[in-house]
Amino acid sequence: MKRVTLSATVVALTLAGCAAAPPGTDGDLVDDWAPLAAATGFTPEAGTCHPTITEVGYRSAYTPTPCDQPHILETLYVGTLTGADATGTRPPKAGSAEMHTAYATCEQEVNEALGADWRSGRIGLGVIFPSRAGWEGGFRWFRCDVGEQESLDDPSAVSRTASLVGALKGDSPLRHTCFEPTLNDDQVDTMAPVACTKKHHAEFVGAWTAPDTDYAEFEDNEDRTGKDCYKLIAEYAGVPRSDVEYRTGYIYYSPSEDQWLTGNRGVQCFLWLDERNLTRSMKDAGKAGLPL
Repeated sequence: MKRVTLSATVVALTLAGCAAAPPGTDGDLVDDWAPLAAATGFTPEAGTCHPTITEVGYRSAYTPTPCDQPHILETLYVGTLTGADATGTRPPKAGSAEMHTAYATCEQEVNEALGADWRSGRIGLGVIFPSRAGWEGGFRWFRCDVGEQESLDDPSAVSRTASLVGALKGDSPLRHTCFEPTLNDDQVDTMAPVACTKKHHAEFVGAWTAPDTDYAEFEDNEDRTGKDCYKLIAEYAGVPRSDVEYRTGYIYYSPSEDQWLTGNRGVQCFLWLDERNLTRSMKDAGKAGLPL
């Protein structure tokens, strides 16, 4: 019924155009209409903070807040995918080359902004892309977001009222230092942070980047993991690489499979002395600090 009425209206308007225009008009129905505004894009800004966690960059959910106000995420960098990485029909998925490109850029930019590798402290890193509708509209930006976490074992977000720029420089309280592990059948359950002047059995020594292989292959090659962790321990403590495994053991934290698919290849390494209480940092401790 509506279609019939609408068609009749269109015919009436068409026929009316053939008649003389009423006084004071020019007979053109559309030349005085204001043109439609051009579509405007939405691109987030670096240096902004956010009160909630988001996994997709919806325009409706973008509510940045000053970083001196309570927030749990901070955008340290905004990049743009180009070339082959920008040709997909939908936002990048975990495991894709486009995702890895964005993630690698985020790691580089975030580490520079923080003052150290983000894995050396209680920091989480996430990459946010536009919504599917935004991607289909031509937007190719990606956000590099970071946030403070509760602990090495608890990634819960911590509310902050200050920027994380430079937060891992020097003796930052966010940096990983010494730990007291809780073991269960030779497996680490938790790593409780402690002051290095208190009794402890483990200490963070650094992170290395695993090869870009299949996740199962990475998990199966623990010999390589041990080799690279021992290399970091030797450099950190100032002992020979040739005999470091006779001076200390190691603990490592590696990415989950989901994190691996996003591009995270970082392995966190800790020296570990099972039968000896430490009451100082082993940084540059040398052979005397880590005897055979």
